[in-house]
Amino acid sequence: MTKTLIRPAIVLLALFTLLTGVVYPLAVTGLAQVIFPIQANGSLIRQDGRIVGSALIGQPFDDPRYFWGRPSATAPFPYNAAASSGSNLGPSNPALFEAVQARIAALQAADPGNTQAVPVDLVTASGSGLDPHISLAAALYQAPRVARVRGLDAEAVGQLVAQHTESLQLGFLGEPRVNVLKLNLALDGVE
Repeated sequence: MTKTLIRPAIVLLALFTLLTGVVYPLAVTGLAQVIFPIQANGSLIRQDGRIVGSALIGQPFDDPRYFWGRPSATAPFPYNAAASSGSNLGPSNPALFEAVQARIAALQAADPGNTQAVPVDLVTASGSGLDPHISLAAALYQAPRVARVRGLDAEAVGQLVAQHTESLQLGFLGEPRVNVLKLNLALDGVE
């Protein structure tokens, strides 16, 4: 009796291991490579034949010549794609208040003449800590500093921001946003 039960169980285990562990993943991977090759390979951004980043993962920029992205709370270093995480600091936590104040001070030190209110996405980390985008308001807040430090016309930098502004997802979700890496690469191409 056990022989009649064990053999079908082993055959089914082998069959489903082959189907769900080999055939299905290979089929999905192959289909993704054909239909969505850029996305299936990480939305990598290449410049002069080398990979400079991904359109999906933020990068740390703190040089005043560049637009800065959202802060990242990932460990052990910012924008660590292997450790997506938020800071988990609540609004009543003094550490969050201190971190925000430090970020505001850094932005003001980089552009002391800017008296505009600092957009919230420039001083608070996202839930993932990996956001590659900033709001249009955050980009426009930084545009005068970038133009001044690079010796560029402020209007030209504003037009570059407009060219790199992505619209609402599906036409109604979210808000207009700017991919920081793509914008900074375009800035380097202007000089």
